[in-house]
Order: sequence, then C-alpha cells, then structure tokens
Amino acid sequence: MPADAAGSVQAADGAVWVGPAHPFDLRDSYVNFRADIDLKSVPSKAVFRLAADSRYRLWVNGVFAGRGPERSWPSSMAIDERLLVDLRPGVNRIAIQVYCPGYSHFAYVHRGACGLIGWLEADGMVILTTGPQWKTRRDRSWSDRVRRVSIYGSGVEDQDLRFAETWLEADVASWETARVVQGAKGAIWRDLRPRVTALPVEGVRQLGAPWQVRVGPTTAASDDPHADLRKAFSETSAGSAPALLPRGTQAVWVFDLGESRACLGGVELAAAGGERLLISYAEKVRQGELLLPDPETFCRMRPTDRFTLRPGRQVVEGFTPRGARYLVFALEGAGVSPDPKFHVRLPVTPVEERPLPRLDPVLQGVAAMCRRTALACLQDGFVDGVWRESSLWLGDAVAQDWALRAISDDPRPLLFAIDMAAEGADAEGLLPSVLPGEVPAYAVTDYNFSWVELLAGCTTHPGVAAPEAVWQRHWFTLTRMLERMALACGPDGLLRNPAGRRLFLDWSPMSRAEPNLTLNLRYLHALRLAAGMAERVGRTADWAAEASRLTRALRGHRGPDGWRESPGGEAASQLALALLILTGVVDPAEAAALADRIVARSLDLRDEPLAGQPALASPFMHHYLFLSLQSLGRRSDIRAIIAARWGRWVCDGRPTTPENWSIDFPDGSACHGFSAHPLGWL
Repeated sequence: MPADAAGSVQAADGAVWVGPAHPFDLRDSYVNFRADIDLKSVPSKAVFRLAADSRYRLWVNGVFAGRGPERSWPSSMAIDERLLVDLRPGVNRIAIQVYCPGYSHFAYVHRGACGLIGWLEADGMVILTTGPQWKTRRDRSWSDRVRRVSIYGSGVEDQDLRFAETWLEADVASWETARVVQGAKGAIWRDLRPRVTALPVEGVRQLGAPWQVRVGPTTAASDDPHADLRKAFSETSAGSAPALLPRGTQAVWVFDLGESRACLGGVELAAAGGERLLISYAEKVRQGELLLPDPETFCRMRPTDRFTLRPGRQVVEGFTPRGARYLVFALEGAGVSPDPKFHVRLPVTPVEERPLPRLDPVLQGVAAMCRRTALACLQDGFVDGVWRESSLWLGDAVAQDWALRAISDDPRPLLFAIDMAAEGADAEGLLPSVLPGEVPAYAVTDYNFSWVELLAGCTTHPGVAAPEAVWQRHWFTLTRMLERMALACGPDGLLRNPAGRRLFLDWSPMSRAEPNLTLNLRYLHALRLAAGMAERVGRTADWAAEASRLTRALRGHRGPDGWRESPGGEAASQLALALLILTGVVDPAEAAALADRIVARSLDLRDEPLAGQPALASPFMHHYLFLSLQSLGRRSDIRAIIAARWGRWVCDGRPTTPENWSIDFPDGSACHGFSAHPLGWL
C-alpha cells in the first residue's frame, strides 16, 4: 500500500468517499453499496483496500469476506487491505453494507456524514474505485427508531426481515447513484492511513446442546427488546422446546461459550412469517440463574437485538459483534416447526504467540486464565472488556500491554494506543481517555500519565526496535501535555485535577480528596519517566527539576502517624504506598516497611475495607504494586500475591479475569483486560 513517511495512504486515482443518495440518511442507518466488475480471467492477486464511516461488511459474489475497519479518528481513517479470493471470470459483484450510528460513542467519532471509500487492484492494476458508478440504497429493513445498547456503544439492532432485499448478487440497475461526499482527503475525513492492527480472523462455530431451555407463553412486544427478553425469562420456566411451537408460546435457548468472547449469535430456522426472534448476550450466572443486564444500572446495558422473521427457512444474524459468555435466543411460536440450527461468529485478532512457561499448578492456572483474557480483549487494539464496553481506554493499555508482551513480541497494539492518544489531544494538550472518543464526562487525568508510561515502555518492548523514534514523533504532544499539567499546580506546588475530569478511574474505595497524594505520585512518576527519555535523546527539558519540586511539595501529605491521601485526610491507600516506593520519595528503610504493609494487605483475602489497613488496590492497580515490589527485588512477594488473589479466581473456576475483586454488581465485567497483567509477571 503506498504510504508516505508519516504513514498516510495515497488513494488510487478516482477513488472518492461515497455515501447514500440522501445526505441525511444518518441515524442508525444501514446503507447498501454495490458495484459490478467484468473480468476476462481471474487475477493471480487481487487486493481490495477500503474504509467506511463507521463500520462495514463486505461480500464478494455473495460470499462474506470480512468486516471493519479499525477504529479511527476522522482525521486519519484506517484503510483495510483484503485479499479477494472469490473472484471469477465474468461479472463479479462487490457488495458492501455500511452502518452509521449518527452519533459519537466510545469507539467512534461522528462527523455528520456516512461514507465509504475503496479501490480494487488486480495484478498491479487498479480496476475499480468508489465513485458515482456505484449503486446504493438504504436498507429499510433495519429500524432507525432504536435505543442505544449502552452508554458506551451504538444502537440496538431491530430488523424486519420481511422487508429485507436479496441484494448481494441481484440486479441493482434501478438503485440510486452513490453520492460523492468528498475526495479521498477533505474536510470530513482529512487523511487516510494504513491499518495498524492485524485483520481479525472470523470463524463460525455450530452450537451444540444448550445450557438451558425455557418455554412458556408469548410475552407482548414493546419498543424495548431487552425489556421483552427480561420479561420472557420471568414468564418461562425450564423445559424442552417442542418441535412445533404453537402460536401463543415461546422458547428460550441459552448457550454457554465457556468463556467471554467477542461474538455474534446467529440461527438458521423456519418461520411462518412475523414471529419475533430476540438474540441477546450475557456474561454471568448468579445462584444458578443467568444474570441479564439491567438497563437501570450504571452502564444502561440492553444488549438484545430483535428480528422479525419472514416466511420460510432463513439465516438470521445481526450486524455488529458484541461480547458475552452466554448467548440467548428467544423465539415466539407461530404453529410451525422452527428446527433451529444455532451458530456463533467468533472474530479473533491473530498474534504470534510464545508458549507459556512451566509453573506450579496454581500459577499455571493463573497464567492460562490471564492469557485467555488478554487475547479476548485484543481486538482492533486493546479493549477493556468484551461484554460491557469494548472500548480502548488509554489507561488500561498499560496493564494490557504488559500482559500481551509476555506471550507475543507484537508491538502494534501498544503503538496503536500511543498514536491514537496523541492524535486525539485537545486544544489544551490533554489526551483523550477513550480512543477514539469525545467523552468529556469520562475524561481521566491520570490517563495522561499512563500515556507517558506507554512511551517509556517502548524501551523494554521486544518488538519495538527504535523507541527513540517513537518518542521523537510525539515529543511536541508530550511537552504540551506536561506543560498543561504544570499550569494546574497550585501555589503549594501540587497538582489539582482540571475541572470536569476524574482523578483516576478505579473501583478502589480510596479517597479522591485533593490535593490528592495518589494523583500527584502518578504525576511524579510520569515526570521522572519523561526526564529519562529527554536525557536519552538529548532533549532539553526541566522535568527532572519539576519532579524534585513536586517531591518536596508532597512532604505535606506526611502526618505524625504516616502518609495521608490528602493533608489531614484519610490514611494513604495501598496504591499510594506503592507509588511512594516507585518514585523514590521514601528512603530504603521506609520503602521496605511500606512494602511489608502492601504485601500483608494483599495476602489478607478479605476484600472489604479493614480498620488500620490501607485501602485495598483494585486488580488493575496491583500492577503498580508489583512494579514497586520489583524495584525492591521482592519478586517472590509478587508471585505470592498472584497465587493468593488471582489463584482464588482459578479455584473458583473462572475462565477469565474479572475487573474487580467482586463483580456482584450488575454491570461488573467477568472478562477485563487490565486484570490480566499477572501474565507479564509470571
């Protein structure tokens, strides 16, 4: 793929961004695009390069070829590069369906346009480009009157298959002409870049015996499919689905994938026409019962899609992969035998892995559990959890990179997080918390410091050959961000949290009172790392002096009975004690004593706050505890904590690592990438 030194892609001559015929086909819009190309013979190599805003599915001659693109800022849209193997002599039909949510969310930034760009190269010659020769039609079988799946994502899918066209290989001469939205580079999508992360490999697995079947009377339909599903569970009971589902009855099938995965449920079945099929996703079981997400809780989760069936036998699948351990299918009867054949699509991001080391049985189980989690949370970059969010959080990438590098030398997810964060810096120099994302309500101050840690981590990453080049590329962003932090320091020399931002994002009950010890220690750690990078590349910076000033200012957090999270406030948390060691604020004797307290608290397996002991750090923040213990040469303590706390999960039979010590709350995720960091310590 042609690319300049900055990684920009030059589109083929004539390739432009095209959209639906009507410019305001935006909100929850599914737009079908078609182009035919006549080939005298099959090329030895055919490469299709394409991007879409925001998601696409591609078919070639009716055969599904993949979905994409990689998450992107509008300033540089990722171009996927796909080898086409299903071309044939004669007419070949390229079919692409593009989904546009019409609003920004935690993985997509909307710019008031729906678009597609691509070009097909066969044996070195460009033979097809997107332009007005393409045909398009909005797919009206998908409703645009839907709620969001959650606060993090886009819309619920609601499709009436009675109105769906058979369009993949049909004659589309009567369709509308695709509208040119802009050139390859313009005001909406300013640039194109190569895809950074690996293209996912998507397998299809036939589902065997269900984990549970429920039967009962049909529930009345509402405008909320997820509410309908929850009601269906309350009005059905365990049983066996009859071969014939009479009108007025419904059956619910639940399948256990064995672990949380990115997935997309589907089914082939027969219908009379007009029946409702709900496909939903869940992650946890409580007291033997499936825990369905409750949209009244924090994340507003309603991961249930609805399909209205057409007459006859048909295959039903949604558009967007979601995430779950349990797949749920609820079908209302109409007096026919549905004879359902259930399946699941499982997209996987391929990486070259090293084998796990041989460990004692408990740690071996922890390593396997963490490996499954790390790979499940590796999609187009690191995502924090497959179920609730599937968002690339800047801070989470620190722990996730540490886990991944234990089994793979692939640096692309790390570099992707670094570059995406820099590209999204705001006018004041602060970095986004979600990549990409315009989510000021979720802006997290210490994630700026996580980014410095990612930059410094390039030094020890086995796949990064020239860390200095990465630093130089982002030096302006680094300097501007740290300058902005310096401006937020008060007369006492301590950092105050910028208005509207969270200090740090963590489930620990530790104090957030300001001036906050933990926040300032994270800042101090970043200053020391930045000063080290500046010295290594011969840059002039005052970060070392600023770190010394901050160290002196932090003495005010030390009371007669020990360190405090804020002057005169709560006792320092376990995380703060670890950062005191890691940043060198305390002398060796005190560091050893603090380390003893850290280890003792983690080895006490009571998770609730304990009188006289520091607030327990979350699984995520234990990464910093381990860094501090490693700086003192106490690797045996690290392994003991992993064996005790993560080993407890292994003994409980958990296949993946949860996001917190307890996830009994409805939104708690059972597969969270940041909790898998012990893989790197083992």
